[in-house]
Amino acid sequence: MVLESFSTIGMDPRRKLSFWNDRASESFSPLISEPDDIQLFNGSIVRGSIGEMSVAEVYSDAQIVRHSRSHVALTKNSMFFLHLQLEGQSVSRQDGRESLLRAGDFTLHDSTRRYEMVFTGANRMLVLGIPNSTLRRQIGCPECLAAIPMSGAGGASGLLSQVLRKYWAEYHQGLDEQTASRIAIAILDLIGAAYADLPQALADRSSLGTAHRIRIVNYIEARLNDPDLTPTRIADACKMTARYLHHLFSDQDETVARYILRRRLEAWAGGRAGGAQTGRPGTPGGVAE
Repeated sequence: MVLESFSTIGMDPRRKLSFWNDRASESFSPLISEPDDIQLFNGSIVRGSIGEMSVAEVYSDAQIVRHSRSHVALTKNSMFFLHLQLEGQSVSRQDGRESLLRAGDFTLHDSTRRYEMVFTGANRMLVLGIPNSTLRRQIGCPECLAAIPMSGAGGASGLLSQVLRKYWAEYHQGLDEQTASRIAIAILDLIGAAYADLPQALADRSSLGTAHRIRIVNYIEARLNDPDLTPTRIADACKMTARYLHHLFSDQDETVARYILRRRLEAWAGGRAGGAQTGRPGTPGGVAE
């Protein structure tokens, strides 16, 4: 088991922020930190892995961390991050929800959508990075659970919190790969158990996808004559990534771009037929894939 460590202590303040953002982004997903005072700010990351998952302990002084729309576009791997507060407290926001975390509490963030974390003072957090496909084997609709606070005080969520903290302490002492793999399976099972009773975890993903597609189609239909209508613009307007937009249409008979082109041709054909009587011309437009 290999651990890597990074720290801003002793660095020139002029280099500190870029170094911190680079290390944090490569450890998790693209993001930007806005410290309260860059002159006094310090942060450190100790990171490793457990099976398919990444694990890291992050210390920082007061800061705001943002995973913005532009960062979402740069995200290469779809991940969920379980943020477990070890010391201090934080406020997490995603999808219009807000969770206050105190020591022992945790929440999930989805890297394919925007999120924000606010740290008002010195704090320490354990971050478990879980691939999308891995978490979906435990939870039916993990994207529905973003920024829901989970208490570390008791129940299955409390047990998960204790196990993760104990595991991280043992990690520093050294674990063989076989033992680490068994622990990874146990942790994933506990995550599934912790979220099992939440109604959001049981949401029907197909229904959620259908709702998103309806919203996209309505947006397209209202703007068929807009020459700048592209999948990227639609994704931005519907507050999702272009990748997720294309995924929603992956089980359909045509791509987003082909749907737009077909609807424009149909609208043009209808307008042309009407134009034969009214004298109104019409021309179809293309759309970038």
